[in-house]
Amino acid sequence: MENMKRSLKSLNIYEHIMIVIMIAIAAQAVVTAFTHPEESTNPAWLTMINFVSAICGIFCVFLTAKASISNFVFAVVNTLVYAVYLYYWKIYGTFILEMVFYLPIEIFSWIAWSRHRDDIEPEKTKARKLSLPQNVLTALLIGTVGVCAHYVLVRMKGTAAWLDAFTLSIGIAAVILELFRYKEQYIWWIITDIITVALYIVHFDAVYLTKRIIYLIVALIGLYNWHILNRERNIVNA
Repeated sequence: MENMKRSLKSLNIYEHIMIVIMIAIAAQAVVTAFTHPEESTNPAWLTMINFVSAICGIFCVFLTAKASISNFVFAVVNTLVYAVYLYYWKIYGTFILEMVFYLPIEIFSWIAWSRHRDDIEPEKTKARKLSLPQNVLTALLIGTVGVCAHYVLVRMKGTAAWLDAFTLSIGIAAVILELFRYKEQYIWWIITDIITVALYIVHFDAVYLTKRIIYLIVALIGLYNWHILNRERNIVNA
């Protein structure tokens, strides 16, 4: 709990502003769903699911960007409720990503990060970096998995198959890099957030579009934070 408190207290003013914006938009969607259901994209019960996902997701990405181990509390809840939304709208690729990869790996990551705490700030994990050949291999694997996933999703009659397929393949790579504490996870989180923003423009949803735009901003901040953490203490955090 003390580490959680330190992590939450480390949030900056701009992060508090984005949290307020996210809560306001998600709350407005809930009010609309119950008072004017004909104007809502989702049924009321799903809008409530969206509200929980939005709040947990925001706290998760903010804390992950700071290499805070406490992010996994919010990550697990967010994954479970977001999966309900994805299944309802038949976004099967990302649904599989959330349930088959994100959920178990989040639990494994929680354990792994806790075993590699930063020696100066124990609420954080140690940051690592990939070599150039490892980065090239990662990109090749993402491309291969993305093409294969598209083939499968077309057969499943999923929506936005190309976007969904590469959200799946990039997400797999990013979450594995997160598990092993590599800062390059954020290069791929940035790319997948751009793709997902496009996905929610195609399949418009104000709550998730706002959420993903904020994710993109935080991913840029996270890449910087992890780079600094690794560079300043690269001997300690090797």
